[in-house]
Amino acid sequence: MKIKVLIVDDSALIRSVMSEIIGSQSDMEVVGVAPDPLVARDLIKQTNPDVLTLDVEMPKMDGLDFLEKLMRLRPMPVVMVSSLTERGSEITLRALELGAVDFVAKPKLSIQSGMLEYTELIADKIRAAAKARVKPRQIASSEVGRGGEGVALPLIRNPLTSSEKLIIIGASTGGTEAIKDFLMQMPSDCPGILITQHMPEGFTRSFAKRLDGICKISVKEAESGERILPGHAFIAPGHSHLLLARSGANYVTQLDQGPPVNRHRPSVDVLFNSAAVYAGKNAVGVILTGMGKDGALGMLEMKKAGAHNFAQDEASCVVFGMPREAIAVGATHEVGGINELPGMVLGYLAAHSSRALRV
Repeated sequence: MKIKVLIVDDSALIRSVMSEIIGSQSDMEVVGVAPDPLVARDLIKQTNPDVLTLDVEMPKMDGLDFLEKLMRLRPMPVVMVSSLTERGSEITLRALELGAVDFVAKPKLSIQSGMLEYTELIADKIRAAAKARVKPRQIASSEVGRGGEGVALPLIRNPLTSSEKLIIIGASTGGTEAIKDFLMQMPSDCPGILITQHMPEGFTRSFAKRLDGICKISVKEAESGERILPGHAFIAPGHSHLLLARSGANYVTQLDQGPPVNRHRPSVDVLFNSAAVYAGKNAVGVILTGMGKDGALGMLEMKKAGAHNFAQDEASCVVFGMPREAIAVGATHEVGGINELPGMVLGYLAAHSSRALRV
């Protein structure tokens, strides 16, 4: 059966382009188009779509208000369509918190040469959304900023403070919320963290800023040549691969604008491979929810180099793609739900801290 897609966008031109893109795929069909959420509401009842594409900024009803009501009353996979602006990125991140599965930038209609690649991107995201576990998201009052109560931390008496140990994280579809859930449980003196999340340029800065305001650790978009210290997390910018490197005895960040790997830049495999080379057994790898296989082979290299690796389990993933591939190639040591993984990682680090300090 074909994937039934309902398109909601206030622009007639975008509705036409999206209809053409989706209609060109043999495994999906457009069952309706709506210029605003009010029309969409009726079409959802009539067509019972498998996936909804939703513009984040529309007349008559704000896209976020519509999404919040939809995820509360009739949860379904939603792919947000966003403009590549600071406001667009902020709205999109909020949409992901509310339960949207993924997002895609609005097509650049003036660049015909890039439409084939864009078509493949949209099609892949819709296919992943159709298989995703829809998890409505409500922001708890306990999610406060650094220094507040926050999420209860695991009972670890002496968290590791050595910068020798590093946590290396990769994620894709559904990863913004998974990364947030993970980082919210990190104590202020946890090991330095490097993160690659598949996101376009512009969105990663807003994502890092958002996390920095609610986590006990410092979170920022990575720049090249920054020293990696405890209590700090660095997110790969949307325009570059993030790599681990060394400067003397110190771990530092390195950015590279080389070609995409596994169709992604930034790529999780690039980050994981660099961690295998420069951190070895001092690295702890974590692969979270995501579409595709990016990160699986890089995590296997980390394991061969002595790293201890964790994967998110299928039940808590939005899309069990990347973790499944990593598990399948034998790259992981432990598997757990997103609520349990932070404690599992911190427990491992606490149990192996003395050995790590001798390296």
